[in-house]
Amino acid sequence: MISLPNLITLGRILALPLFLALLYFAPPVWAAGCFLVLALSDAADGILARYLGEVTDLGKILDPLADKVIVVSALIALIDLRNVPALPVIIIVARDLLVSAGRTSGAGIWGKIKTVFQIVAVLMLILNWPYAILVLWFAVFLSLISGVDYFVGSTGS
Repeated sequence: MISLPNLITLGRILALPLFLALLYFAPPVWAAGCFLVLALSDAADGILARYLGEVTDLGKILDPLADKVIVVSALIALIDLRNVPALPVIIIVARDLLVSAGRTSGAGIWGKIKTVFQIVAVLMLILNWPYAILVLWFAVFLSLISGVDYFVGSTGS
């Protein structure tokens, strides 16, 4: 039987088409709201897994994968919709692929901080807020820091 936290994680992945449909066809605030729910459910499933003592090997694989699929999908769609520059997205995707390929531990503090800034950047980009590109580039910087930390410090990210 699959645990509740893993069901929440699977729900995040299955909700991705809804988010993308909202991003393309609905007012930006709807897409931002959906993205925020997906991001908050990421925190909820982790807290719930630890609280219920249901941290599983599947969850350790599925949760970071869901995070990456949601953020990267949003960024790629925003390139198409909003002329978000491709370069920061390429750097984020490359870093995530390299870390995922070598992952042997959970996310370290730098990995968690970069995820928060990626989420904030995506929300700002969806809503076309000022300084959104600046926040995206800061997320790129943090992605690089967390990647170096992962490969050099082996603390995970």
